Amino acid sequence: MISETLKNQQEILDKLGIESLNAMQTEAQSAIHRHGEVILHSPTGTGKTLAFLLPILSSLDLEVQAVQCLILVPSRELAIQIEQVIREMGTGFKTNAVYGGRSISKDKADLKHPPAILIGTPGRVADHMRRATVDPSSIRTLVLDEYDKSLEIGFEEEMAEICGFLTGLKKKVLTSATRDTDIPAFVGIHDPLVLDHTDAGQSWLEVRIVESPTKDKLDTLSSLLCHLGEARGIVFCNFKDAIQRISDHLHDQQIVHGVFYGGTEQQDRERALIQFRNGSFRTLLATDLAARGIDVPELNYIIHYHLPNREQEYTHRNGRTARMDQDGVAYILRGKGERLPEFIPKLRVESVPPDSLPAPANWQTVVVTGGRKDKISKADVAGWLIKEGGMHPDQIGRIELTRDETFVALAPKEVDRLIKVLDQTKLKKRKVRLFIL
Repeated sequence: MISETLKNQQEILDKLGIESLNAMQTEAQSAIHRHGEVILHSPTGTGKTLAFLLPILSSLDLEVQAVQCLILVPSRELAIQIEQVIREMGTGFKTNAVYGGRSISKDKADLKHPPAILIGTPGRVADHMRRATVDPSSIRTLVLDEYDKSLEIGFEEEMAEICGFLTGLKKKVLTSATRDTDIPAFVGIHDPLVLDHTDAGQSWLEVRIVESPTKDKLDTLSSLLCHLGEARGIVFCNFKDAIQRISDHLHDQQIVHGVFYGGTEQQDRERALIQFRNGSFRTLLATDLAARGIDVPELNYIIHYHLPNREQEYTHRNGRTARMDQDGVAYILRGKGERLPEFIPKLRVESVPPDSLPAPANWQTVVVTGGRKDKISKADVAGWLIKEGGMHPDQIGRIELTRDETFVALAPKEVDRLIKVLDQTKLKKRKVRLFIL
């Protein structure tokens, strides 16, 4: 029995706020329906997740109470992102994400009733297969999303182990933002249909060098961010210690921002991405962990505070902007006397006006202590804010739900009043607390 919801693809696109599929997604959907092995190369931000989800979901059976599709991803953030997309599609299929840093006991509770779609990082999925908390015998579809990144960061052994468990596969889908990674023999690809969209689109990336008058680039960075105003972007750094130093400086300059790197707690990284997506801040300080595989909005720019050692990472960073037919700018900050790598072409050097002021945030994030487990929906939250909180719809921004919490972007001037009105009141049947993130 195929899900009734999936018979109407436009209904799903409407739920996701998407008018129509792009050319890559249309071609991928047809290819995955027709072929057992598909390799999709397409830049970050072009919609690869939806490209493989639509055809795979349409082939699942609601009456099979077992894992039918396994999606392996290189990072926890990407696992959470895909899980969220599937939930927003409203397919009727149980979906769970498992990844390192999450309690095994929570995983076991979720997996007690097997999901139709299991998403996870190779290390955690391999662990569950060894423990027999995941039965691989029913899995017919394998997706290796951003497979090149999984191989690059050292998951090859776990991926090989997982592939060894999957003896009943009928379909394999591999995706990557680049086309320069060999596919290991253990994946068992024999006659794939390769879709190459790495050169697609009409986006235009402009690369500029901004020179600091001193070796220390902090003041130049803050001047540049003030000059960019309400534009949205990521500042890439090579070291987490540098991120803390830069963050302290930006706080002193009253430049609102978030941080995203491997040394922070998983919950803090998830919350930073939520605030970045909803506009509570426009600047994210990050390591290459944010170069791909995370769900962020369209970016106007990226800044290389430090340049990576390899050209491939430089390309991935730049790929976060100028996406999906949108233009973007990559700024390279060069300190006094700093030599640039050979892969950086000769570029015109620019200066930044020092007299701009920080742009204020348009939104502020409020956390509500109730989520999906309480049967709360986005419509419930919006209606509650309007009816009980006296909010105008224009004062409510993006709403995101997790299992236990809801994150709402609100007009900053209304936040204190709203918390006084709604804190410890009922949302649906649950008494909730509100606090500023």
